[in-house]
Amino acid sequence: MATFDEGISETLSLLRRKGGMTRAEIVAETGLSRSGVNLRIDALLEGRLVTGSAREVATKGRPAEVFSFNSERGKLLAADVGATKFRAGLCNLGGDVESEIERPSDVTAGPEVLLASILECFESFLRDTGTDADEILGIGLSLPAPVKRGSGMSVNPPIMPLWNRFDVPAWFHERFASSPVFLEKDANAMAYGEARFSHPEADDLLLVKIGTGIGSGLIREGSLYRGADGAAGDLGHIPMTLPGDDEGPLCKCGNHGCLEARAGGWAILRDLQETGSTATSQDDLIAALASGDPTAVQLARRAGQVIGTAVATAVNLLNPRVVVLAGHLVAAGGDHLLPAIRERVYSRSLPLATSELSIVASSLHPREGLVGLAHLVSDGILEPAEIGRLVDRGGSA
Repeated sequence: MATFDEGISETLSLLRRKGGMTRAEIVAETGLSRSGVNLRIDALLEGRLVTGSAREVATKGRPAEVFSFNSERGKLLAADVGATKFRAGLCNLGGDVESEIERPSDVTAGPEVLLASILECFESFLRDTGTDADEILGIGLSLPAPVKRGSGMSVNPPIMPLWNRFDVPAWFHERFASSPVFLEKDANAMAYGEARFSHPEADDLLLVKIGTGIGSGLIREGSLYRGADGAAGDLGHIPMTLPGDDEGPLCKCGNHGCLEARAGGWAILRDLQETGSTATSQDDLIAALASGDPTAVQLARRAGQVIGTAVATAVNLLNPRVVVLAGHLVAAGGDHLLPAIRERVYSRSLPLATSELSIVASSLHPREGLVGLAHLVSDGILEPAEIGRLVDRGGSA
């Protein structure tokens, strides 16, 4: 097995970022010696992580060999789980989603029930494409819940208590023993997808998910920021009351007056029902917004003002270049939510923090999480600490 060091990982990262390059171009870009580049390219070829092809030249002489990242080296599986739906996908090593399925989900039913449904989708991808389980290089799963950093577990999730400390990677191990499993909070995966696909120029990005619940994911200096334990970005559970004020509505986390309890999808539905509406689900709420129901529209605008106040605080604290608003309520009621959020952010944030700030709706809906997971898994298994495993599998193929 070739010994992989950071230089080899950097060479692969360079090819992923720049596309096809010759040995001479790699030498010029990295400052490595010709022999050093040869060693790294040979190792990557052994692992089938790069491919080589001749480049046509206008002058006489031997054409230079061009090396490119091999995105078809293997496949990835991913599932972005929401409170009411999940989207599963089959992806290549470059993070491109090649097949996908959306199905209803009930996260309150417990992990075994939902993971069995996700596994059915994964098995259908393998069956339909003729892919063997050994070709799966990694699996990604996102949950609408806090995920303890590096543990593969959700800890005390407010809306899905049966998932508390359930070992997700271990559950998949029997079927995909050689594939690492990455568990991520849904808003983190969405933020990563937007940063990699829609806003690659923005090193600092804040994604706010507005769906059944409210959450956020943060990209800081080009990397996903999870915080010390994985709890960063829990925007939905910041208090929106002051001491002495009315406690506010009860949140599913057990506290009163949280942002989510005032402006999340389930809270808007609750308030809509209190006006006498017969709406019983998020789909009913979306239909009411789409039809221009005046009560639903009024509640959405009020929710936008509350969310905008919280986002303004985050903008003052974090100074992102882009704020992306995502989730099914943005897709359905963006005309009512976005103006209210923008007005609050620009009026309540410092001028320096908003002078070049963009506040936009997601361009990937409803695939932000799936795209983000594909890139998170791809990047994760191509890190220096993991990449040697692929050389072993590549060399023995």
